[in-house]
Amino acid sequence: MTLDLYRDGLPYGTVGERCGWFLARLARVIADARADGGSQAGEWPDPEDRFPGGEGELFAFRYRSKVDVVGGGELRCQVRTLPSWVPARPRRRGAALGEWQVVRRAFLEAWGTSGVGLRAELTSGRLATFVDGLVGDAEERLGSGFEMEPNSNLVNGAVRFSRP
Repeated sequence: MTLDLYRDGLPYGTVGERCGWFLARLARVIADARADGGSQAGEWPDPEDRFPGGEGELFAFRYRSKVDVVGGGELRCQVRTLPSWVPARPRRRGAALGEWQVVRRAFLEAWGTSGVGLRAELTSGRLATFVDGLVGDAEERLGSGFEMEPNSNLVNGAVRFSRP
């Protein structure tokens, strides 16, 4: 599977050669992290803040030609923790109080061949929807399924084609 990126209806870049299995696996681990009532629930009670692993890169897809020259675009996703100050209502006597709220968000960035970039900030739910959509679209177009066992690094048959 290779992703063709479009911006305002115009080709923007091409990335992710043979990335279907990786995206299918990522969709599963995002769903597991969101549903996890154990390891992340204490630190991140809101499922929208739960991502697989800690901070850092979830994926980076680049286009490489057969001679291994980078070009044609890039699509990457990083998880970051964002603090923000939320002021409380002022009290009658004394200063207004507040508190720091911390959330985790995925930053999805796309870079085209011209060097122009786009960025989206996503909750884990929106990232899950995005990745599920990519995988579902690929499976529908290719007539295949990216099947795997839970916690497996192997895909059954890499991609299983089924044709009428």
